[in-house]
Amino acid sequence: MSKPTAAKPGSFSWRNAAWLSAVARIALGLVLVAGVGVLLVVLAGVFKPKVASEFTAFKRAIPAGATVVEVRELKRPRFETAIGTIKPIYETTVSSRLLARVLEVKATAGQHVAEGDVLVRLDDADLRARLEQAEAAIRLADAKREQASTEFERGKKLRQTNVISQGEFDALTAALRTAQAEFDRAGQSVREAKVLLEFATIRAPLAGRVIDKRVDVGDTISPGQPLVTLYDPNRMQMIASVRESLATQLEVGQKLPASLESLGIECEATVSEIVPEAQAASRTFNVKVTGPCPPGVYSGMFGRLHLPLEDETIVVVAAGAIRRVGQLAMVDVVEGDAAVRRVVQLGRTLDADVEVLAGLRPGERVLLVVEAR
Repeated sequence: MSKPTAAKPGSFSWRNAAWLSAVARIALGLVLVAGVGVLLVVLAGVFKPKVASEFTAFKRAIPAGATVVEVRELKRPRFETAIGTIKPIYETTVSSRLLARVLEVKATAGQHVAEGDVLVRLDDADLRARLEQAEAAIRLADAKREQASTEFERGKKLRQTNVISQGEFDALTAALRTAQAEFDRAGQSVREAKVLLEFATIRAPLAGRVIDKRVDVGDTISPGQPLVTLYDPNRMQMIASVRESLATQLEVGQKLPASLESLGIECEATVSEIVPEAQAASRTFNVKVTGPCPPGVYSGMFGRLHLPLEDETIVVVAAGAIRRVGQLAMVDVVEGDAAVRRVVQLGRTLDADVEVLAGLRPGERVLLVVEAR
């Protein structure tokens, strides 16, 4: 077998060719990366002259007859809002004390009722029969009592003449007492039957508005089952959740501003109760406030209670000095004998003024905008 011939010095082999090809690919990749980097630098404007950092504001002459107003510093009371819910002070759920069938329902949701108005009537046939039995029993007991009384009076006269013995007279006395007790018991039965009969007619315990009825004609109800819920619409309260650091500073009888956004009502409320127990989840206290109940207020409505904090100092300018340019708010600031337009950041609108968050300082003067005619 012949041996492989060794490569001569200076000859080119396939291994050298693969190595050179890899080097060429790496070099080409580096060139491409460098080219992309240079292109990005050019597009970024690195080789272009920079815009001057100093900005020269454009000044213009103050128009003749222009009105100049001053930027003011204003102190205003600051409030924190607590979310509240409107609830009635007096709310009651009328329940049944009988097991009976509903014959009539005279209450509907939203209906106004007076105290004593009939809400629900129940089947009372068995109760009327019981009352008639009790009345018959009292008539029987009355007859027995009259008979025992007559015999007692007769025996009393006979005893005075010693016609009957003391034992016979004592028996007549016991019979009269027994008859009187039977009569009294029958009278109590009549009163009980009348009370039970009244339970079949369910009436409103107070004057108010019906929230909801929970039964219909034909339903069979059981003792304790809720039938109608109603509340007094003239006595309402707001229950707000107040964080503990503020709730501890409130006092019963304190006046606080409140609002009902859905009705557009702002009023003054009085703290009527501070529940002395914090909610574990939110660390807040339930604060109840009352006040004159405005019309149109219903249970469950949304309200806000405004709690006083320390006064805040804000910068304000007249709303007539604001010039709107697209989404920007600008003012013309007086500097010497010229006016310079400046962009400002605005906050709340306060009557004829606007809060300035940035762009102006107290004491600066601005021009009012003159509307073109």
